Amino acid sequence: MIDPLAEAVTLLQPRARFSKVVSAAGPWRVRRSAPAQPFYCAILEGGCRLQVQGAGPMELVQGDFVLIPSACGFTVSSMAPLPAGQPDSEPVTLPNGEFRHGPVDAPADVQLLLGYCSFSSPDAALLVSLLPQLVHVRGEARLSTLVRLVGEESRAQRPAREEVLARLLEVLLIEALRSTAGSLAPPGLLRGLADERLAVALRRIHAEVAKPWTVAQLAQEAALSRSVFFERFSRAVGVAPMAYLLGWRMALARSLLRQRDARIADIAERIGYGSASAFSVAFTRHVGLPPARYAREMAGGGR
Repeated sequence: MIDPLAEAVTLLQPRARFSKVVSAAGPWRVRRSAPAQPFYCAILEGGCRLQVQGAGPMELVQGDFVLIPSACGFTVSSMAPLPAGQPDSEPVTLPNGEFRHGPVDAPADVQLLLGYCSFSSPDAALLVSLLPQLVHVRGEARLSTLVRLVGEESRAQRPAREEVLARLLEVLLIEALRSTAGSLAPPGLLRGLADERLAVALRRIHAEVAKPWTVAQLAQEAALSRSVFFERFSRAVGVAPMAYLLGWRMALARSLLRQRDARIADIAERIGYGSASAFSVAFTRHVGLPPARYAREMAGGGR
């Protein structure tokens, strides 16, 4: 069975760019303004506070995992706030390679694994828009095991390190995202998949992306009236059904065009266009470049 979430995460092409172990003692605070790369944090020991831009503060404890897929500012700090007027903390590198906030000779109150990853897909903005702004997972033993493996691999200089990290991170992302799926998730793919009726329609779209779907047909798959389906899908997923279908087709097309042996006519047929010319018109309108030019620029290292 087609898994839309796994497909989306695979197309994102996640890569681990940076990770480090950080410990802290006493009051401390680190602020980051909207980093360009997705941020993740695992609490290995102790606890701390996290405040994401536009949201209230939250306490993180041992075993928690946080992923911020999109660019937004955040603050990580000690449970006890810094005294008024105190500047943000500056880390010191310890002999074991760990970074320390606060006195180096005091027992650590918290130990974190922090890292940045990147989504290599040119369609990252489209796909990230389907994910929550903040993913917070608590009490998941499987996730803790994956985080430990990522930490070990990121610090070791083993053969094929980057490839192993990429695979581990992909599994980590899927595990984190599916752990937060539910009706309380923000609008996006996760919330859509949490609705049993909408999940049927989403899986049908992904299983038969080339089929000339209509809203009425998808509503029938979901066993809902056309009007109820359209409103429910748009509210849960954040975009209308046909907009989701078009966005997914274009994401697949861009992925296929990056393959050197791809033929435009074959891609057009594979994603549901009756001719290469019809596909070219739709792709140019959506992406801003004709498919042949897009493929050439991708092959030549262009945008």
